[in-house]
Amino acid sequence: MGLFSVFKKGLQKTATAITRGVTAIFTDVQKWDASTFTNLEHVLLEADFGAEAAKKIKEDIKDRYDRGLLSGSENILEIAAGDITALMQTRRSTLNLAPEGPTVILMVGVNGSGKTTTAGKLAWIFTRAGKKVMLGACDTFRAAASEQLKLWAERTGAGIVASKTGADPAAVAYDAVSSAIAQKADYLIIDTAGRQQNKKSLMDELAKMRRIITKLLPDAPHETLLTLDTSMGMNMLSQAKEFSETAGVTGVVLTKLDGTGKGGCAVRIQTEFQLPVLFAGFGEQPEDLQEFDPKSYASAMFGLEED
Repeated sequence: MGLFSVFKKGLQKTATAITRGVTAIFTDVQKWDASTFTNLEHVLLEADFGAEAAKKIKEDIKDRYDRGLLSGSENILEIAAGDITALMQTRRSTLNLAPEGPTVILMVGVNGSGKTTTAGKLAWIFTRAGKKVMLGACDTFRAAASEQLKLWAERTGAGIVASKTGADPAAVAYDAVSSAIAQKADYLIIDTAGRQQNKKSLMDELAKMRRIITKLLPDAPHETLLTLDTSMGMNMLSQAKEFSETAGVTGVVLTKLDGTGKGGCAVRIQTEFQLPVLFAGFGEQPEDLQEFDPKSYASAMFGLEED
């Protein structure tokens, strides 16, 4: 399945809600007035685009209508998709890579957000691209996390550094970085314990891990990726806010986008917290995690076909 097809299938719930809402607003309306555009904005807010993006789309379409550039509703979805593409392209959608040595990716997030699974899927993506990958099992509080990561290592052919339950996560991180350097790995993906964003002791532990990593590789970690479960609604937004302020987050992975009608949250995360969305997850299989592509995302969100 091609990239656009994955986005289209995964965002079908959101696309259906948006296209039905827009069609209902503009079909058989002889004159578009203020209430028409307010209703359009409400449809976009319902899809969780956030106030900034919803207002931008509304004002763009209203301006075109006022200038006589729109004679009907057939172009509204294309215009909205173009606006979202342009908005999302203001930030990067690719990983920061190490200039030399392993690119170190630190995975953070709350329990249940799909963090460990995402680490494994990233290993699958990179090994499929012919890269040498190491996994660091630094969630030493939850035995299942280490076992899960070991299974991903077997599945993908990645190396893994792990320790017993209760071991010091910073010590495991040190061993993982040392091993990645010695084995000339292209990527080291470090899984960390799920933590609530307001627990100071856990955030302090994360800071300690970062210091240990930096001692071995001064420019690492090159990415700190926050996994966000899109089904969590407002709680997801509070996680984004707190983690971006306390954990040095550089990018976001959105999970479970296939199960929500709120697919616009990718736009909201970027505009409200200035965090680039780098990967999007649409299901359980490894190939369901995809690099985020603004154009494919926008077209799929508004029920359009690939150009």
